[in-house]
Amino acid sequence: MVHYDFPPDFLWGAASSATQSEGTVAGDEKAENIWDYWFKTNPEKFYHGVGPSITSDFYQQFEEDIQRMKNINFNSFRTSISWSRLLPDGEHVNPEAVTFYNHVIDRLIEANIKPIINLFHFDMPMHLQEKGGWENSDIIKAFSYYAEQAFKLFGDRVKMWTTFNEPIVPVEMGYLNTYHYPAVIDMKRAVVVAYHSMLSSAKAIETYRERNLDGEIGIILNLTPSYPKSESEADIKAAHLADLFYNRSFLDPSVLGEYPEELVQLIDEHALLPERIENDVALLKANTVDFLGVNYYQPRRIKAKETTNAFENITPESFFDYYEDPNRRINPHRGWEIYEKGMYDIAMNIKQNYHNIPWYISENGMGVSGEERFINDDGMVEDDYRIEFYEEHLKWLHLAMQEGANCFGFHTWTFIDNWSWLNAYKNRYGFYRLNLEDQTRHIKKSGLWFKALVKRNGFDTNE
Repeated sequence: MVHYDFPPDFLWGAASSATQSEGTVAGDEKAENIWDYWFKTNPEKFYHGVGPSITSDFYQQFEEDIQRMKNINFNSFRTSISWSRLLPDGEHVNPEAVTFYNHVIDRLIEANIKPIINLFHFDMPMHLQEKGGWENSDIIKAFSYYAEQAFKLFGDRVKMWTTFNEPIVPVEMGYLNTYHYPAVIDMKRAVVVAYHSMLSSAKAIETYRERNLDGEIGIILNLTPSYPKSESEADIKAAHLADLFYNRSFLDPSVLGEYPEELVQLIDEHALLPERIENDVALLKANTVDFLGVNYYQPRRIKAKETTNAFENITPESFFDYYEDPNRRINPHRGWEIYEKGMYDIAMNIKQNYHNIPWYISENGMGVSGEERFINDDGMVEDDYRIEFYEEHLKWLHLAMQEGANCFGFHTWTFIDNWSWLNAYKNRYGFYRLNLEDQTRHIKKSGLWFKALVKRNGFDTNE
């Protein structure tokens, strides 16, 4: 029997976001964000035509849901504030939103569940998107004002804040692919979005610290290790460039306070540098994060470019190609590679290259479509595949912590099956299964496993 024990104060819980869980109801005074608008104008893009209007109905069922969290021993929970709910016009606070978020925060604290509140999770208010969104440098001031209102209203009780969740995703999916609005492919605009997002994060951190609150503020990044196909110089360089574009472009300025010089030179070489904001270097340097959230799902497998590229319509993939490891394990339902050791490699990278900053796993999960196939006679989803997925990742995390990784928690994605952008409810991730027809929740086998995990503060396996 092998024992995997975690520290007494380790954070166990799950993550969610406003747009993916709250829904909207008459009289809530929430304004449109880009997802509301996109679904209204192009509902056919969304899986089975399911949009963000109801999602998991957390807006109305949060009290019962928090009790469900408590029932499976959560001691922490991350969600986000909806910018378009709190500040519908960008200037005036919505009292309905204040009441809702106050109740959520208070109920979590009463249940001894630590709230971790994120400010931005892919949900740009539409009235700001119409002015350019992250492409417009005015967004830095607008985001700082929004953050200030959130800190002022909730900072007395919320002790852990994050500025962004996965800021590379709106860049990659909205400006280098067509999976997020505005769904354009334009590397120059993508660089501007990334730059303004990073400055907005730093400005929000500055705003938080100016209030002298007794909490901490960080950022959540999806760190995807880039592994070269071979030890050849070309493959290693290609993996290094992928890491620069997709990991270090946000990791370095967030933790070290500066961009990698090699990345800046590469962007400049291809005439992609954005118009500089005054005092940007000083702002980044003075406002690094207190802690880091790490979302990890799968690795990135990289090889050197096989074809000559004239660098027309440049994207990060102009510098490398992807490949599939022939020995890979695949989640057949989601199509993603399962590589648990990636979690260990991330931990060692943070330890060795990023001051061993305090960090936690802010998302880890296994999406599965058609989970109704695994419902037993008692109506429970027997998701042993998900339990195995989590245990194998926790083993590698445990090893990393034994070797000095400064990790303080593990959050899954997610608590109740969430609505997920264009995929809607195609892939399920939750400890509770959501019935879309009547909004009822039913615990899965993994939920009972998690309850025992937290109570034991670890797990045992026969190996």
